Amino acid sequence: MMLRSLVVAAAAAVAAADLAAERRYEAEPKVRMEPSVESFGGRNWEVLRRADAGDSVRLYFFLKHSDAELKDFEATLFDRADPRSANYGQWLSAAEVTERLAARPEAVDAVEELLRAYGAEEVDMNRERDVLRVELPAPIVEQLLHTELAVFSHKRFPEVRVVRAARAYHLPASVAEYVSFVGELVRLPRVDPPVPVPLPEVSDLEPETSLRGAQVERRLADSPFGSCGSKFSAVTPAVLNAQYGIPTLAESDVADGNSMAVAEFQYQFYDDADLKAFAGSCGTDQTSVDTTHGVNVAVVCKIGGCIEALLDIEYIGAMADPIPLSVYYSSSYSLLDWIDGIMKKESPELVHSVSYGNDEAQQTSTQYMQSVNTEFMKAGSMGVSILFASGDQGVWGREGVGSKFHPDFPAGSPYVTAVGGTDFATKSKLGEETTWSAGGGGFSDTFDTPDWQADAVKGYLNSGVDLPASSFYNAGGRAYPDVAALGGQVNPYFVSYGGGSSSGGVAGTSASCPVVASVFAQLNNLRLSAGKSSLGFLNPFIYQNGDAFNDVTTGENNANAGTGFKATTGWDPATGMGTPNCKFRPIRAARQHAEGRASRRLFTPSIFLQSTSSRRSWSKKTNSAAAPSSLSLSLSLSLWR
Repeated sequence: MMLRSLVVAAAAAVAAADLAAERRYEAEPKVRMEPSVESFGGRNWEVLRRADAGDSVRLYFFLKHSDAELKDFEATLFDRADPRSANYGQWLSAAEVTERLAARPEAVDAVEELLRAYGAEEVDMNRERDVLRVELPAPIVEQLLHTELAVFSHKRFPEVRVVRAARAYHLPASVAEYVSFVGELVRLPRVDPPVPVPLPEVSDLEPETSLRGAQVERRLADSPFGSCGSKFSAVTPAVLNAQYGIPTLAESDVADGNSMAVAEFQYQFYDDADLKAFAGSCGTDQTSVDTTHGVNVAVVCKIGGCIEALLDIEYIGAMADPIPLSVYYSSSYSLLDWIDGIMKKESPELVHSVSYGNDEAQQTSTQYMQSVNTEFMKAGSMGVSILFASGDQGVWGREGVGSKFHPDFPAGSPYVTAVGGTDFATKSKLGEETTWSAGGGGFSDTFDTPDWQADAVKGYLNSGVDLPASSFYNAGGRAYPDVAALGGQVNPYFVSYGGGSSSGGVAGTSASCPVVASVFAQLNNLRLSAGKSSLGFLNPFIYQNGDAFNDVTTGENNANAGTGFKATTGWDPATGMGTPNCKFRPIRAARQHAEGRASRRLFTPSIFLQSTSSRRSWSKKTNSAAAPSSLSLSLSLSLWR
């Protein structure tokens, strides 16, 4: 009885202490967080109702880093990502990242004490010890942060609902001094999944042809554009293989430790029926998802959803299978939730393709973008490559045509690789590509031009190309995209959807991104097989190896409205360094390396891949599999550093 009384007394004492602490925090001066946020809501969102006790809110408290601390960490990242550096590829361990970026103990204590005072029983901390996570009922969050929460519903997709702040939020001054911002409270995500369009039954395979009917169908059947269905002219795995020369791996070729992943958000699931239908239509091996982080409700795909996820999985799988593939699913449309899931892993996947983004101005605060950038830097420093689609509205972004261009984030982050879009210059004809007019590209209004692209950007601005008026863009900003791939509407991508019952065409840089990601997953395979580290943060590597890309020199990304950036020789903010150049050919330098006589110069030897089997690849005469006994992946990259 005495022991029970002591327990009750102790519990009462703790409750009294928490109440006293809560009252102390209530009495403190409050600091408005993310003060640049001026509006709460969005033009595509409406308030459904006030949040109540049935609504749970997951909060992320991002602790501050000093400018000097972040600058030093950035220097380490850029040095180890630079092929010219003696430290190239010497990525940090998780423990080393924590040692460099862990928040001060007093900062952690301040936030934890605040959360305990408001009844939080479980407060979680990330491995790097600079982000605290907690899940609380909405009414408690309102008290804690002195705000009001609402359930927002998307106007076009009313089933998509999120809990967000309906007005400014605040922290007690004694805690605010340690906190950069609290997520996810004010950002409303872009919800714009691709919509499949019927693939045209081609009667103009070539503009000048006079063929019609069955003759056209027979010609298309002998073309890679018809390799997923003889009546349709689309970008297919066979087209990508023929255009870019992306090689094929056998199961036995996959290096230990290699991996890749795609990110999907609310209601973007996948199903085996569609993956099987795609493989059957296109003559590829069926892609298998090795790991799903989060849930996958495959039945949603039967009613025509899942297009974005299926596009990502069908194409990264078709071009890089059997490298192990993971899918990260987040129901909250949260970049923070996604990157948090990656960084929790002891061994994160080495290449990540993300086909989502928003305008910088719609991210609502610099604090948010800087904190997300810190997470990107951490990943890159550990040998992880992150690629983002550059957007599908040209220079104008999701805010539309106006007096200024609207750069994208995260594509405009200096710590990710941005992938733009191209079109075939002539419909259904392999060869020359041109800028997709709606491919995102431009200059960040928030982040400065990093050193690794400074020469390329200067070269473009001084090239004599017809530039938009300087008032439209920040010429001193981080420029993007870095690379590009087919993604436009001249020949849309073939996709299977609807539970395997339907097919259609999809365009967008959300198609380009997984294709480029598959190339880098293959390059990782070569490095890992040679006993080297992964490529990690890609951009210094990319800008030093321009001959690894097909230069795209025509077109403009104005989204067919007003002005934009024109493509020209070399890097440009329409297509970056160009599209992947992985054509097969014998490479003398590769043989020299095998004999131990390779040069240590940056551009030699070339990367190569020996393989004895091949995914079904297009053959003009037979449309059957061709299996070269020796494949050379011709990319002038410093594999052997």
